Amino acid sequence: MIEWFSYAQIAVAVLAGVFCLVVGFSGRIPNDYTLGATALIEVLLVIQFVVALLAPAFGNDARGDVLEFYVYAVSALLLPAAAVFWALIDRTKWSTVILGVACLAIAVMVFRMNEIWLVQNV
Repeated sequence: MIEWFSYAQIAVAVLAGVFCLVVGFSGRIPNDYTLGATALIEVLLVIQFVVALLAPAFGNDARGDVLEFYVYAVSALLLPAAAVFWALIDRTKWSTVILGVACLAIAVMVFRMNEIWLVQNV
């Protein structure tokens, strides 16, 4: 993982999560902005996943448990996709809230992935 990219990803996920929560609790249904913010989080996760796959080849090995890291990574990749799928099927304000919760969960998961990759020693 690239440390600055993971911190930027956490910041974007928190901003998108708060935005979706505010929009959802104001009674609005999912729209292009809330779905787009969640899709942006997914794109950043895909980039991070590709970087994590290639990083060991360039000498950037994980300090923590690699299996735990990839379980977090795959789960994080599935979460925004599932939230967007839900929002497209159930067009209520609660779907927008779920998009926000998913984005905030991604921020926590990326922080934990960063801890596993850069800080934790096995």
